[in-house]
Formats: sequence, C-alpha cells, structure tokens
Amino acid sequence: MNTPYSSRLLEAAVNEFTRLPGIGRRTALRLSLHLLRQDPSRAEALAQSVLKLRSEVRYCIRCHNISDSELCLVCSDTHRDAATVCVVEDIRDVMAIENTAQFRGVYHVLGGIISPMDGIGPGDLNIESLVKRAEEDRISELIMALPATTEGDTTGFYLFKRLGDKVGAVTAISRGVAVGDDLEFADEVTLGRSILNRVPYQRSPG
Repeated sequence: MNTPYSSRLLEAAVNEFTRLPGIGRRTALRLSLHLLRQDPSRAEALAQSVLKLRSEVRYCIRCHNISDSELCLVCSDTHRDAATVCVVEDIRDVMAIENTAQFRGVYHVLGGIISPMDGIGPGDLNIESLVKRAEEDRISELIMALPATTEGDTTGFYLFKRLGDKVGAVTAISRGVAVGDDLEFADEVTLGRSILNRVPYQRSPG
C-alpha cells in the first residue's frame, strides 16, 4: 500500500492525532514531528498526563463538573454561595463563566440539552439529580445559563416546570449572548454582563 510517510510509526501517530476534534492531517503531522524533535521525556510526560486524565479524572457527585475528587473545587469551596445554582449544558460552560470572575455561586452540569431531533430527552440528562438537590437543599436562585437556541429554551422551560415551585426564584442570563451562540464562544465581558444582569425566567426572551 502506497503511503506518503517514510515511517509507519509516524503514520500511526498522525492517524491518532487526526481522531482529535479540529485536527487535520497537516496539523497532526506537525504535532508528530514536533514530538520527535523534543526530548523523550516530554513525550512521556504528555502520554502520562493523557493516561492519568482518562483513568483518574472523576465527575463531581453534586454538580457533575470534572473533578479530581468526589466534590469539585467549586462545590467544596465554602466561600461560594451554595444557594445560588447556575444550570449549564456542558463543562466548558462552567469554565467560560468562571473565566468572567463574576459569579460566586455553584453549578449544575446537565451534560447536554433536550433535543428530540437528536434523540436526547430529559432522561438522558443530569436532571433528576438537580431535582433532588432542589428538594434536599435550600436553593434561593436557579439560574438558567443555557444556549440561546430552540433546544436551550426547551430545556429551560422543562426545568422551570419541574423546579419552579421547589426553589426561591428561577432566572435566566440576559441575552447579551447572541441567539444561536454557545456560552463557550462568548467573550468574557459579554458573558460576565449576562450573568450579572440576569432576569426572572418568566420574562426572559424566547
């Protein structure tokens, strides 16, 4: 079989890199050649960090954020406002909001949003654990920080119907985030303002 690579080991490394999102063959080749030029210890450190990431990273038993222990750093921080819970679609949204340094509450990661077209229903998400939190803990405010999309609005409405009478207030981030955008792509200033200027869910757009 013809191949442009002089080494099948190099070709195998390139093939593995291309399995990563956003990595094409040219970038994969550049990364592979870069590793070849580095001290072997650098490649070993990379390999070990990936293996440890895959085998040792856990999910917080309370909010489902990525964690190194049972409770993530946010949930275990006694200086955070545990009564203010921000509901997000994905772990990347937690990181985006944390980067704004404008929110001192805690989170709940759904692990997706309701999308009938993709076969994703409420039972596929971390919703029941949120209901349990609302029933067992005193939640003064539940903030919907979900994508400004039809699926995001559907998910928010479902959660409002399930939890509206179990928490003190349900709010939504203001739509400084453009309709159709994911939180992770919003700039920090816009996202920070959207968190600070949240509105009662009943009067939120959509």
